[in-house]
Amino acid sequence: MERQRVVERGEKAGVSSSSNGGGEVDVVVEMMDVIEAVGLYVGYRRTQRKECLNLARRLKLLLPLLEEIKEIGNYKLVSSEGLKTSLDNLKKALLGAKKLLKKCSCGSKIYLAMESEAVMSSFHAVYEKLNQALDDLPYDELGISVEVKEQVELTRMQLKRAKKRSDTQDIELAMDLMVVFSKKDDRNADSAILERLAIKLELHAIPDLKAEEIAVRKLVKERGVQNAESMQQINDLLGKFKQIAGVDETIVLDGPFSSKSLQRCRSLLIPHEFLCPITLEIMVDPVIVATGQTYERESIQKWLNSNHRTCPKTGQTLGHLSLASNFALRNLIQEWCEKNNYELPKKDACLGSDGVSAELKEEISSLVQNLSSCEFEVRREAIKKIRMLAKENPDNRILIANYGGIPPLVQLLSYQDPNIQEHTVTALLNLSIDETNKKLVAREGAIPAIVKILQHGTNEARENSAAALFSLSMLDENKVLIGASNGIRPLVHLLQNGTIRGKKDAATALFNLSLNQTNKSRAIKAGIIPALLHLLEEKNLGMIDEALSIFLLLASHPEGRNEIGKLSFIKTLVEIIRNGTPKNKECALSVLLQLGLHNSSIILAALQYGVYEHLVELTKSGTNRAQRKANSILQHMNGYMQARRRLLLKRSYQANGS
Repeated sequence: MERQRVVERGEKAGVSSSSNGGGEVDVVVEMMDVIEAVGLYVGYRRTQRKECLNLARRLKLLLPLLEEIKEIGNYKLVSSEGLKTSLDNLKKALLGAKKLLKKCSCGSKIYLAMESEAVMSSFHAVYEKLNQALDDLPYDELGISVEVKEQVELTRMQLKRAKKRSDTQDIELAMDLMVVFSKKDDRNADSAILERLAIKLELHAIPDLKAEEIAVRKLVKERGVQNAESMQQINDLLGKFKQIAGVDETIVLDGPFSSKSLQRCRSLLIPHEFLCPITLEIMVDPVIVATGQTYERESIQKWLNSNHRTCPKTGQTLGHLSLASNFALRNLIQEWCEKNNYELPKKDACLGSDGVSAELKEEISSLVQNLSSCEFEVRREAIKKIRMLAKENPDNRILIANYGGIPPLVQLLSYQDPNIQEHTVTALLNLSIDETNKKLVAREGAIPAIVKILQHGTNEARENSAAALFSLSMLDENKVLIGASNGIRPLVHLLQNGTIRGKKDAATALFNLSLNQTNKSRAIKAGIIPALLHLLEEKNLGMIDEALSIFLLLASHPEGRNEIGKLSFIKTLVEIIRNGTPKNKECALSVLLQLGLHNSSIILAALQYGVYEHLVELTKSGTNRAQRKANSILQHMNGYMQARRRLLLKRSYQANGS
C-alpha cells in the first residue's frame, strides 16, 4: 500500500506549485517524488532495458542535491527569481525522463523495438534537458556542499557521455524485423525468425501477449490515425506471435468500444476456472491434457498442431497428446450459464475436433490428389493453390503434409516446365516453415532438385530456391546435406549476379550454411570472398552488415583467413570502422579482432591504415559492443607491440654481446 501511495504521489508531480513563499520547496518535494516513483518502475522492455536502468540510476544520484535544497529553507529561496526558473526547468526535465521510462516499462514491446532509434533520440533529448537544467542551477547561491557538487558533476559527465554514445539493438534483431516487415517480400517469414523475435521481445508467453495487446490498443487510441501503416504492422506481427503461442485470435484496432472489447468486459464476471487459460474466454468444450490442466479443445488443439509439446500453463512436457473431455466442468459451466442467463458462444458445426473445417480438409485432400493428375492445367492449378494455402497459416502446412502433399511436390521439382518448377519450389518453401516439414522435405530428396532449380530456373524460382535452402538449413543435418549436394556454389553465383532480393536470399542462406565448418571451405573455394568484398564496395545495396557477418564466420577458418589476407580487405575494414554506421562498425571490429588474434601482421596493417585513433574514439563514444571490441583490439595491439619491443631488445643485446 505504501508503494502504491508513492507511485500515486509521483504521478501527480506535475501539478503547479502554489505561488506563496513555500512554492519552491513544493517543487523540490515533487521532484523527489518523481525520482522515487521512477525507482518503482519494473519490467523495462528488453530493447531499451539497459538505457532505462542507467537513466533511473542517474536520477537517483540527484536526490542528495534535492535534499540539500529542501533543507536550506524558504527564506533563502524566495529571494531568487532565477532559482525558481532553474528548479522549474529541472522539474520539467525530470518529468520528461519519467514519461520516457514509463513508456519503456508499460509500452508496446513491438513498437519500442520498431522505433528503437527514435526512442534512443528521446533518451538523448532527456539527457540534454537534464544536463542543461543542472548547469543552470546557482550552486554557490544555494550553498551546496562540495561533496554534493562533485556528485552532480559526475552525473553531468555521465549524461554527456551517454548522449555521445548511440547504442543499437543487436544485428540479429534488426535483420529479423527487416525480414518480417519487408514490403517487397511477399513470402512469410520463416517460423524460426518469428519464434526468435518472440523470445527476444519476450512475447512468447500467453500473459505477455495479453499485456502486449492492451499496450497496442492503448497505443492505437493515443495515436489515432497517425502512422496507420505502422500500427497495422504491429497488429499483424502480434497476431503471428499469438499463432505461434496457439492463440488464434484477430486483434481489432477499432478503439476501446468494439464488440470484442464489450465481450471481454462481460467475461470479467465469469468465474476464473471457467475461462480457457489460452484465450481467457469461457470454455464450451473443456478438455484435460496430460498435466491435468483444462483448456478449450479448439485452443489446445491449435497449440498442439503448431508442434508444441508442452502444457501452456505449466510449461511441463506433455507425456502424451490425448485430450480427455472434462464433463464435470462442462456441466458446471452450463449450470452457471443457465442461472446467470449467459449464452455460450456457438461452435461452428462444420469444425472438427481439431478446429479445422471439413470443407478445408476436403479441399486439401482433393488438391493433393490433383498433383498427380494427367492434365497439365489441373496439376498446375493444384500447385498454385497449395502454394497459397501453405503461405496462409501453420494449420494448412500441417494438413497438406498430413494428406501426403510433400512427396508429389518433390517429384514435380523435376518437371520440365519453368512455371511448374517456380510454383512448386515456392510451395515447398512455404511448407518448410513448419519444423517437422523441414525434415519431411529433405527426407523425400528435395534438396538436390532445389539446387538444380537454383542453377537453371527463372529469376523468381532461383530466389525462392535460395530462400527454401535457407529455411531447410535451419536443421543441422540439412546444412550438411545442402553442402554435399553442391548447393554452395550456385548460392555464391546468385550472390554475385542476382537481383537485390536474390542477393539477400543468397546471403542469408550462405550465412546459415557457413555455420558448418565444411561448408565454410566449400564457400571459400566457390569464390564467396570476392563476392562479399563487392557487397562492401557497393554501398547502395545496403548489405554491408550481411557481408561482414559472413566474413566473421569465414575468419574463424584457416582457409578463410588466408584468402582474406590476399585482398586489400584490411583497408576496407578500417574505412568502415571510420565512416560506417554503428552496426557496420560493430561488425567490422568483430572481423578485425578475429583476424588479428590469428595473424599479428593484420594488426600491423590496420595500424598503418590509421585504425588506432578510431579505436580510441570508439572506446569512448561507440556502442557498448563496439567499445568492448575496440578495447579488445587495443589490448591485443599493446601486447603485440610489447612483444616486438622485447624481441628487438633481445636482438640488440645479442648483437652487442657478440
